[in-house]
Amino acid sequence: MTKTKQQFEEAIFKCSSVFLAKMNDYGSAWRILRPSSLTDQIYIKANRIRSIQIKGHSKVDEGIAEEFIGIVNYAVMALIQLEQGYFSDSGELSNAEIEKLYFKHLYSAQALMENKNYDYDEAWRNMRVSSLDDIILMKILRVKEIEDNDGKTSVSEGLDANYQDMINYALFALIKLSETKNA
Repeated sequence: MTKTKQQFEEAIFKCSSVFLAKMNDYGSAWRILRPSSLTDQIYIKANRIRSIQIKGHSKVDEGIAEEFIGIVNYAVMALIQLEQGYFSDSGELSNAEIEKLYFKHLYSAQALMENKNYDYDEAWRNMRVSSLDDIILMKILRVKEIEDNDGKTSVSEGLDANYQDMINYALFALIKLSETKNA
């Protein structure tokens, strides 16, 4: 588990570096987005990954790893929006407040991963990156259904649990991609 924790920390560092750099460039403009818009942004990223995997190449100079980083960051944004409301509901948050919320939600997802990883004996290590993307796409469709039902579920996990799972599957994919690059 120590190796996984270290790899997770490295992947989180990549994601948070991008998030913080973009926050420096754009501020918190994303705070205007409703969670459903963030779900659609995650869909765009996951669908592009699938498209690149199927076609075997891309015409835009951003690879699959960058898209998984985007999935992590958009899912964290969605969790923040679920908790805080979007800009027109809740007002502006400072960059320091956003950074604190970002890491709170990211490390909450990591704690969930550690518990699930223990129960599942790191089964994700035997999965393909394409399967991780497919699961994220499935989670997106689940979230869209829940959103269309005004956030109500009868027996299923809610929006937050699905976003946390997307974060973890995307981080697993980043780890697997880094392992193949370093092999």
